[in-house]
Amino acid sequence: NGEAVKSCTMLAVQADGQDVTTIEGLADGETLHPMQQAFHECHALQCGYCTPGMVMAAVSLLDEVPDPTEAEVREGLEGNLCRCTGYQNIVRAVLAASE
Repeated sequence: NGEAVKSCTMLAVQADGQDVTTIEGLADGETLHPMQQAFHECHALQCGYCTPGMVMAAVSLLDEVPDPTEAEVREGLEGNLCRCTGYQNIVRAVLAASE
């Protein structure tokens, strides 16, 4: 229903009757969502394990703060863990998508 939640902390029954958007629902047909495109162009992907959570958190952040600072991006992604990238390219992708 327009509110970002961490799916790993919810029971499926809590989403019953709710409007749920996942990373698969961001793209428009064959056209990637701008955040997905930025992640691709900025090489913010490696193993892919954290990608859905990172992208969805980033989209939610830009809905609330359309022109974030680097510090706001880092805070907005808090709670999403990435063991591969070191976060630099992820932050760069979010900032690029905000432009």
